[in-house]
Amino acid sequence: MKRRFARRAVPLVVAIAALTAIPTASATQSTPTRQPGTHRQFAVGPQYDSTHVYVAPGTEQEFVASWVATFGGTTIGPNATQVTPTPSRTLSELVLSPVGTLSVFDYTTPAPYPFGTERTGWLVTDLDRAVRAARADGAAVTVAPFADPIGRDAVVQFPGGISAQLYVHTTPPSYPDLASVPENRLYLSPDAVDAFLRSYLSFAQGRIVSDDRRADGASIGLPGTTYRLLRLTSGFGTTTVTVTDGHLPHPFGRELTGYGVPDLGATLDRAKAAGASVLWGPVTVGSRASAMVRFPGGYIAELHTDR
Repeated sequence: MKRRFARRAVPLVVAIAALTAIPTASATQSTPTRQPGTHRQFAVGPQYDSTHVYVAPGTEQEFVASWVATFGGTTIGPNATQVTPTPSRTLSELVLSPVGTLSVFDYTTPAPYPFGTERTGWLVTDLDRAVRAARADGAAVTVAPFADPIGRDAVVQFPGGISAQLYVHTTPPSYPDLASVPENRLYLSPDAVDAFLRSYLSFAQGRIVSDDRRADGASIGLPGTTYRLLRLTSGFGTTTVTVTDGHLPHPFGRELTGYGVPDLGATLDRAKAAGASVLWGPVTVGSRASAMVRFPGGYIAELHTDR
């Protein structure tokens, strides 16, 4: 399928991300978290928050073609560049699709640690202040701020091992609004969830939308069981937090992001025609029909339609 490319003068370096999820629903039970901190709101908008997709070497073009054929959108790149503070080389491409922004990395050298462990990249209003706030809110700064050809970046890790890249561009980017805001899908243990919520909600100036401690396990491949499901919202978008004992069937926990589509069946048909495979589903639980899909290059995503 022929792909349209957005016309941009700057190369893609370290792109964007989103910690995201579904907003609505009322909380069935609250969880003990502190109120958001008093520091400023650092988020810019969910279209500037991208999932970081690390594809198998040599598969970047195949992945991007499959994604755009499934969801539509435009791309910036690919560009061969260095996106880390120590020497490395990757083909990088930014995908601006109606369901979410993706930063795609196809490394031609080994990726320096800890790159590849971050889930997302968030555009922030002030990198240095955001890093200080994240540390004050209990996150670890795993990669100190560094310069890239079009801005600056850092990586922070919230309790529970949830990492995000923070970035600013020298020239502020301008991307179109999303048709649907993707959800960042996190899996945490009961031991880690409260510390994560305190840290993340304070930094992101976020709130809990719902907290269901008896969610239907069929939605994570475990019919006949229950689990705890939280939905969060903030300026960085929406996030779902799945709290389990870790006894999960494949591929649950391997996906980074969930994408809302108007017609799940039609979307799955397009994905399969574009080289993706359906790993699980579709299954309807409550008001949501969902499936798990693996795209060329190995990227696994949850797709869903809410009725």
